[in-house]
Amino acid sequence: MSMSGNLGKILQNSLVILLFGCLSVGVAIGQHKNTSSSSSPKAAPSPHVSAPRPSVSRPSTPASRPSTTAHSSPMGGRPSNSTGIGHGNTGRPGTTVGKTGNGTVGKTGTGTTGTHAAGRTAGTGTVSKNGNVRGSTGNPAMGKGGAGNVSRNANRPLPGKQVSLRGGGTANLRPNGQIRSINRNGMQINHGLNGSRHIESTHNGARIVTTGKHAGYVQRPYVTRNGQTYVSRTVVVNNVSYTNVYRSYSYGGYCCYYGYHPAYYYAPVYYGWAYNPWPAPVYYGWGWGGAPWYGYYGGYFAPYPVYPSAAFWLTDYLIAANLQAAYQAQAVANANAEANANGNSNNAPQDQQQSQGIGNADTSASNSSTVTLSPEVKAAIAEEVKAQLAAEQSAAQQGSSSSGGAQGAATTSAKSEDVPPALDPAKRTFVVASDLAVSADGQECQLTQGDVITRTSETPDEDRKVTATVAASRKADCGVGSQIAVSVDDLQEMYNHFQEQVDNGMKDLSSKQGKSGIPAAPDTKTVSSDVPPPPPDANAAKALQDQQATADQMEAQVVKEAFSQGS
Repeated sequence: MSMSGNLGKILQNSLVILLFGCLSVGVAIGQHKNTSSSSSPKAAPSPHVSAPRPSVSRPSTPASRPSTTAHSSPMGGRPSNSTGIGHGNTGRPGTTVGKTGNGTVGKTGTGTTGTHAAGRTAGTGTVSKNGNVRGSTGNPAMGKGGAGNVSRNANRPLPGKQVSLRGGGTANLRPNGQIRSINRNGMQINHGLNGSRHIESTHNGARIVTTGKHAGYVQRPYVTRNGQTYVSRTVVVNNVSYTNVYRSYSYGGYCCYYGYHPAYYYAPVYYGWAYNPWPAPVYYGWGWGGAPWYGYYGGYFAPYPVYPSAAFWLTDYLIAANLQAAYQAQAVANANAEANANGNSNNAPQDQQQSQGIGNADTSASNSSTVTLSPEVKAAIAEEVKAQLAAEQSAAQQGSSSSGGAQGAATTSAKSEDVPPALDPAKRTFVVASDLAVSADGQECQLTQGDVITRTSETPDEDRKVTATVAASRKADCGVGSQIAVSVDDLQEMYNHFQEQVDNGMKDLSSKQGKSGIPAAPDTKTVSSDVPPPPPDANAAKALQDQQATADQMEAQVVKEAFSQGS
């Protein structure tokens, strides 16, 4: 081939390569533009496809604690209260804003939820939404809750010794020689650290329980209805008698626990009125200023300055009722201790009486002050009040079913083997109903009426006891934050007393509505429950007096016997 031909061929190939390279560069540039365009920010979507917003308060039923049943309550959700206490779900940070109540329960107030996934509420710290009471930071009174057996430390054997009595029976003595308990001839006598005495026995099929000098009850079998067994109690206080009805519970192989059954119900709308916020906060004067009990407990309890709803009015009502009763009971215990000391003066020298614990209870008036019933604890009690109002409204709407009534809709399909309300996971806060000596880490301490405890376990031990934490107490009582072992029977009696007091408060409030700044209430008429109480037992007061006389004789014999043995 000629040189000119070769040169032409070379030029032709070079042109082809040059054109191919230009084409490749163009394609690459186009691809780069397409990629840049696809990754550029998109315009904000139109409002109708916006991201979901956080829901506003309208909490599910119930908002503040898990339900033990899937009932539908006309109360709606367990809403935030109108004083700014938050009730969001556990571990869901953020703020929950409630709608103003307009007569429908469940649309109340404003408040903020906690911001910690551990379930601890921020701010006031009332009830965590897993049903366990937890306190705000720095408040050990509202200890962590949770299921489990009673702590071994809380239920360690108490110091002292047990004495076998001639003719049968035993006496348990404290280290200072004071009688802690006597069990003889079917009678059980328990002494508190503050001079109180609790006596229990059975006579002719009746259970007789003495709780004070002129206080106690006589319980008898009553009726069986729809598979449920009920008993009646004739309660005697200062020689005045009235009757309550209780439903029997068999649980865990034990019979029986007894749950309060209401004598009557109000119209559902009245419970809603008490539960919902009032149109405006109410300033209410109780008139306690000159009452001795109020001055005595002035460092412990102060009523709310205003009442956003009847639930908070009822909270102060029942706290005050407990403290007033505690004041009267302590006065009786003081008188009994003095009488015992004087009555035994001829049997042994005074120093020996003191070593035996006769009349040496701490009855100083200094046990009232220095420990305050905190806003957190009062808020927890208010939550229990609202839960009770919701339960009674549900029972009233269902026509007072035969399965437990005021114990709540959770028991409307109850069987005899149901868990007693005292062990209901939704119920954690208990107001002490009567003087009670308990074990706290192997030491004995005293609870008195009006103290507040928080149950922290749900499974009783072999002694039918569970663990609780002291949330509020007075100076001479079990210390705040103490872990104690308390029997399920005693917890159930606390809950029964609480229910009775709420009913009494609703009755008192029905007579005060429309007066003294309290707004007018809707229908306050009552309807008898399905198991109305019988008339009081005419012999109840005498039965209690006879029991106390027998207990006095028994204790005198035990003191002589223990002293003769050198105890």
